[in-house]
Amino acid sequence: MSSSSSSAVPKPQPKLPLKQIPGDYGTPFFGAIKDRYDFFYNQGRDQFFKARIQKYNSTVFRTNMPPGPFIASNPKVVTVLDAISFPILFDNSKVEKRDIFDGTYMPSTDFTGGYRICSFLDPSEAKHTSLKNFFLSLLSANHKNVIPLFHTHFTDLFVKAEAQLLKDGKSDFNTLNDKTSFDFIFELFFGKNPSDTTLGSKGSTLVTLWLLPQLSPQLTLGLPKLFNVFEDFLLHTFPFPALFVKPAYNKVYKAFYQSAAKALDEAESNFGISRDEACHNLVFLVCFNAYGGMKLLFPSLLKWVGLAGEDLHCKLRDEIRAVVKEAGGKITLAALDKMTLTKSVVYEALRIDPSVPFQYGKAKEDLIIESHDAAFEIKKGEIIFGYQTIATRDGKIFKNPEEFVGDRFVGEGEKLLKYVWWSNGPETVSPAAGNKQCPGKDLVVLMNRIMLVEFFLRYDTFTLDVGTFLLGPKVTFKTLTPASS
Repeated sequence: MSSSSSSAVPKPQPKLPLKQIPGDYGTPFFGAIKDRYDFFYNQGRDQFFKARIQKYNSTVFRTNMPPGPFIASNPKVVTVLDAISFPILFDNSKVEKRDIFDGTYMPSTDFTGGYRICSFLDPSEAKHTSLKNFFLSLLSANHKNVIPLFHTHFTDLFVKAEAQLLKDGKSDFNTLNDKTSFDFIFELFFGKNPSDTTLGSKGSTLVTLWLLPQLSPQLTLGLPKLFNVFEDFLLHTFPFPALFVKPAYNKVYKAFYQSAAKALDEAESNFGISRDEACHNLVFLVCFNAYGGMKLLFPSLLKWVGLAGEDLHCKLRDEIRAVVKEAGGKITLAALDKMTLTKSVVYEALRIDPSVPFQYGKAKEDLIIESHDAAFEIKKGEIIFGYQTIATRDGKIFKNPEEFVGDRFVGEGEKLLKYVWWSNGPETVSPAAGNKQCPGKDLVVLMNRIMLVEFFLRYDTFTLDVGTFLLGPKVTFKTLTPASS
């Protein structure tokens, strides 16, 4: 008898009744197509999940996730949609993250120079450790430049927004934010404005051209129902060839390679990563992860703050201006840390509307997971999927979960931060080489705080119209009331 068999440790028994996971995948091929149409057209993203929670009386169930045929060979997932079951997706000892960053499909590596980028690597892979440590080192080295650079770039955005309002009676924040965010993040990492490189003023446009084909299986354009079949065939049925966006990507890569010499030197000498692989990973980090996130984060933040109304605006501006005055009129990290309401508003925006709402993992072994009400067995190799937008609105954890509550995380509310997962991990945990948490987690929180501070130092209040564009909100300023004191 082997020692392993005689000393095997029995698996802990679940505290809740073990139930069979409800739901099914329908008939082969057609079941996945039906679920895809429900997701994009018949029900819509949120209702797709809410209807199944109600149907099965369970926050854990089986379904197919888009895109399905012919982009994803296996669209079958076990869905976890509550605050108890969802964190299984962060346990790297139980789930694998290899090639699952975008879900049940993986875009061709032709989009990224032939490399499997860090986001698609599992923490168990040696290259993941090297790349993640490189990213964390790079972010740490540039941390001190965030506040002054943000002020420079976004002051220019506000000036342009005011000019648009004066001329047209409204201002499209998203369009201004796209260019400003790309210029800011490029200069933060590489010390120069992209307009001073071969990209000129077209950097954000070229990056968006490269991003869209990779994300198209998750998108709907919101066209009239008459065009649903056409859109579904175009976006969700076959992979988009990287060949069509290769010229745009090559221009971006060339500008990065020429501008990131210092960072590439560090990657090569300190982390053992070739310059070519490091540069393709930097393009993905800066353009897909950082810029792609900023395209969604800032409109979402302003959407929720704007809809909250003038009472919250008054409280924010009073806190922000008092703390900045106490700091000698300067925005500093120490001053930002004293703004308890401002911090809470940022966390609440990230809770109620996370910029990356989908998380996936593949079970490394047979697992028992628990929801609030029951335990479920997941077999080795099954894909586990979580839709964060519902899981972080768990009514058994958060009071009034569907409402934006600006001071939710003030005082005792800070204890709830462990249920804020926008960064692919709890807000109470830090990114490290051994996990899949966003390496820019702290930077994102900092940028959102600075956005509110810069905004309410300049304006007393504002009004806006909110629409939808692709994966996030579209914000149009109707009024910006200048600061009165």
